[in-house]
Amino acid sequence: MIDVNDLRRGSAFELDGDLFKVLEYSHNKPGRGNATIRVKVVNLHSGAQFERTFQSGARVQDIELELVNVQYLYHDGDFYNFMNNTTYEQIALSEDMVGDRKWYLRENMELQLVTYENDPIDIDLPPNVEMKVVDSPMAIAGDTAAGGGTKVVTMETGLKVTAPLFVNLNDTLRIDTRTNEYITRV
Repeated sequence: MIDVNDLRRGSAFELDGDLFKVLEYSHNKPGRGNATIRVKVVNLHSGAQFERTFQSGARVQDIELELVNVQYLYHDGDFYNFMNNTTYEQIALSEDMVGDRKWYLRENMELQLVTYENDPIDIDLPPNVEMKVVDSPMAIAGDTAAGGGTKVVTMETGLKVTAPLFVNLNDTLRIDTRTNEYITRV
């Protein structure tokens, strides 16, 4: 058991038979009374996100998550298939479990699978990925006055990213997987 004051972004815990991962954490100490800890969590089984408030001093059951190095293989329409890099076992994750992170998955990509008691519950993407631009509207002289010098481009996985006007078709871009933002042209 751990104190809720020890929860931080990325921490995982069990409460009422469900597994949760902390997305955001805030500590509020009013002038009088007990402090409250507000966390935004995601249910690791259902994917539901919500906020939960705890009184200072409350305790939750901490859990130990294991990270397994995997390689993304392919998407067969219903499942995303991965291969464990040490045992060569294939693991299929549902579309619900992968969620919006599917836009960053490219064949043969190395990433980590988060497991709890050998049960896959989440994927952990690298902080940034490199992808090729497959659709880029032409930049027109004078666009910088109204649009701030950016345009929306489509990446090889279907991901849409706001990028500078100088980005062209077939350019390779580095994209931040946490914020979905353009970092640089590679």
